Amino acid sequence: MATVTESNLAYEGSITIDKELMDIADILPYEQVMISNLNNGERFETYVIPGKPGSREFCLNGPTARKGVVGDKIIIFAYCYMADAEIKDFKPIIVKLDNKNNPLK
Repeated sequence: MATVTESNLAYEGSITIDKELMDIADILPYEQVMISNLNNGERFETYVIPGKPGSREFCLNGPTARKGVVGDKIIIFAYCYMADAEIKDFKPIIVKLDNKNNPLK
């Protein structure tokens, strides 16, 4: 679970995520993600913009800013398509964060 650190309605759209955390989760710039907001039940899709490494930011931009506010807890899902033969060896990357968006060991 990540904590929303900013909500910026005056932007074209997306979610900004700390580039360091993107790298840990293996999320690429402009990759499509689904976000689930635990505080209000919203579930929406957008794309990721890299934020400043080490900033621990999770900023909802543009229309997604209407889907949550600072302090909301969100879960971010990144999906991929793969052949049946690849599925048995697939290991998902799950990144757990503390209340300040620092990765837990």
